[in-house]
Amino acid sequence: MTKLKLLVFLLLFSITIQSQTKKFKVVLDAGHGGKDYGATYHGNIEKKIALNTVLKVGEILAKETNVEVVYTRKTDVFVELDQRANIANKSKGHLFISMHCNANDNQTASGNETYVMGVTRNAANLEVAKKENAVVTLESDYKIKYDGFDPKSPESVMGISIMQEENIQQSIDIAGKVQQAFTKFTSSKNRGVKQAGFLVLRKIIMPRVLIEMGFVSNKDEGAFLNSTEGQNKLAEAIAKAILEYRDDFFKLETPETPKKVEPKKELTKKDELKKTDVKSSTENKIAIEGVTFKIQISASGKKLETFPKNFNGLKNISVEKENAIYKYFYGSTTSLATAKQLLEEAKVKGYTSSFIVPIKNGKKIKLSEAIK
Repeated sequence: MTKLKLLVFLLLFSITIQSQTKKFKVVLDAGHGGKDYGATYHGNIEKKIALNTVLKVGEILAKETNVEVVYTRKTDVFVELDQRANIANKSKGHLFISMHCNANDNQTASGNETYVMGVTRNAANLEVAKKENAVVTLESDYKIKYDGFDPKSPESVMGISIMQEENIQQSIDIAGKVQQAFTKFTSSKNRGVKQAGFLVLRKIIMPRVLIEMGFVSNKDEGAFLNSTEGQNKLAEAIAKAILEYRDDFFKLETPETPKKVEPKKELTKKDELKKTDVKSSTENKIAIEGVTFKIQISASGKKLETFPKNFNGLKNISVEKENAIYKYFYGSTTSLATAKQLLEEAKVKGYTSSFIVPIKNGKKIKLSEAIK
């Protein structure tokens, strides 16, 4: 084999391997940095806490063989908000996590909360967004770059140009997992999942959330955030939520062993009846176990009447309220096969990011658990 042929062979082999194995890619964004200190109280500096915790989350995730971590910053440098989005989108990541610390003039305020992108008129949510968006004033020509955005104006915060529904379902899911993990790993108050207009999230083209890990303005909570023990607990919680999200929404693309094609044989009437009995048995088993499958098609901060005209003609729509978010579901069945058909119907109607939600005993479970 000549050197040229060997080089071509190795190149093709490398491309084949890359196409066969796809890693779950997480973009970790440490808020603020460099000349932008973020919130500072009692000697607790937001930019340092965010970076330290991000790096700890990255270390945990890096131990997973099928996870790749991308950072918007790994050192104490100033990164413009648009640049953070560019890094994320260029990486073609599957999930974007921006980590911050909260602050309030009322220094008794405490707890953690996770935000998804959206428009809100809630005064408290607007205030959080205004503080995090204020970093743009450190960028040159920010009014031109961000279409006249004024970080002090509620109208600007509410009027950020976004595709509000894009990836909102998955964003809400990871946000919920983060809050649940915080409750498990820390004793901090769970302030829930919320919506607000954050500039750092507005151009991200993947599921994305902004986490407020706690209040640096609260003396006790600030000390926790600034401690190695606190950052370890927070990192463990966030990493756990990310891996749970991966298990629910991401499937490894691995090469399948080609199946030997057997010649088709005519099925007898007995074979057909046996096949039907097996299928019925499987479906009955799922029903007995109490698993119901629904298709989540969208989520929004506003409530819609469940008329077909509001959902591209789809009937049998149900709605659930989770925190301040309304989740909309299409259909309900005890058969996984039927659920897959409903999923395809939803996608044909334009709900391309819809997904199957298994429910057992009134609680949502993982699809893999339902199948077992």
